[in-house]
Amino acid sequence: MTSATTPPVTVIVGGCGHVGLPLGVALAGAGQRVFALDIDPAKVAKVNNAEVPFIEAGLPEALAAVRAAGTFEATLDPTTITAANTVIVVIGTPVDEHLNPDPNEVVTAVTGLAHLLCDGQLLVLRSTVYPGVTRRVAEALTQRGLRLDVACCPERLAEGVALPELRSLPQIIGADTPAAIERAVRLFDGVAPSCLVVSTAAAELAKLFTNVWRYLKFAAANQFFMLADGAGVDYAEVYRAITTDYPRARDLPAPGLTAGPCLFKDTMQLSAYSDNTFALGHAAMLINEGLPSYIVRRVEEQFDLRTACVGILGMAFKANVDDTRSSLSYKLRRLLRFRAARVLCADPLLDDPRLVPVAEVIAEADLILIATPHDDFAGLEFRQPVVNVWDMTLRIRP
Repeated sequence: MTSATTPPVTVIVGGCGHVGLPLGVALAGAGQRVFALDIDPAKVAKVNNAEVPFIEAGLPEALAAVRAAGTFEATLDPTTITAANTVIVVIGTPVDEHLNPDPNEVVTAVTGLAHLLCDGQLLVLRSTVYPGVTRRVAEALTQRGLRLDVACCPERLAEGVALPELRSLPQIIGADTPAAIERAVRLFDGVAPSCLVVSTAAAELAKLFTNVWRYLKFAAANQFFMLADGAGVDYAEVYRAITTDYPRARDLPAPGLTAGPCLFKDTMQLSAYSDNTFALGHAAMLINEGLPSYIVRRVEEQFDLRTACVGILGMAFKANVDDTRSSLSYKLRRLLRFRAARVLCADPLLDDPRLVPVAEVIAEADLILIATPHDDFAGLEFRQPVVNVWDMTLRIRP
């Protein structure tokens, strides 16, 4: 533990990933001594060399600054936990192959650290957790004779802009005791512009509801798009008519492949929490997960795929990131491999042996689908027909 004259020490378990690294760098920049604990030696070495292992706006410069200042270090050593004032865990609740969440995963992970934890520490759960997990963690640690303050402070940041959003969005503080509230608020002081204090149960549900609300909005957009497109109506025209200077529709997103590590998973968590009575969530899943099949069917109506080489540009789950988790581009690839003679995929932001260079796709494909609208694709010229999933039409453009 630190004295009153030294900076507080924070250890982030899982600290070199998309959730932990931006937070750790921000805390270090705000005057804390931060250790990013990870199990991946390559990531730890990279971070300590001031290299960010993924694309995140502003993070390379911020990481270089805190490394130079000596306030941030990545480590493989779990004993750093023992000397910490605060331990932040970014392990989330996984969903299995049957779409069922395992609420025990986080509890098991945290109690597995019990031999390293010490009385008087603040323990913060940062990733999305199944409702009730924070309370279960606190109870499990108490049963092991540990006296810690426990809080749920969920991350609600968009990948790719996590650092600026961390500094501009209010931070939810979920805690059930005055001491945990006071310490968690102090933790984020100087990082987030403000804190919203609620109970741990409210914080858990707030994070789930936030992600699920976004997933539902994408489902509405995709359903509208498929209805208009199936009727031969230009959805771009419809969308412009709905959203132009009309405030009650300003939050209607454009249609597109809805993926990533959180939205679908958290919808399934909320479904399980409601004993599978969450009809809105089930419908949203069918719509969003069904869009790749709809795209392929519409393409087949206009183009003979049986002897064609189809190229897919963009395999990350969203534009301008290098993250493929739950990306529907791979589902699109699987569907096309069954119908087309050949499928080539490219993404200039990814290191994936299944992919080929963009130039090879353009040279060899008979038809190209733009599945992820990276900025890198904006100036490309094509000799073959193109379907751009993101331009609100599935008509093949010459």
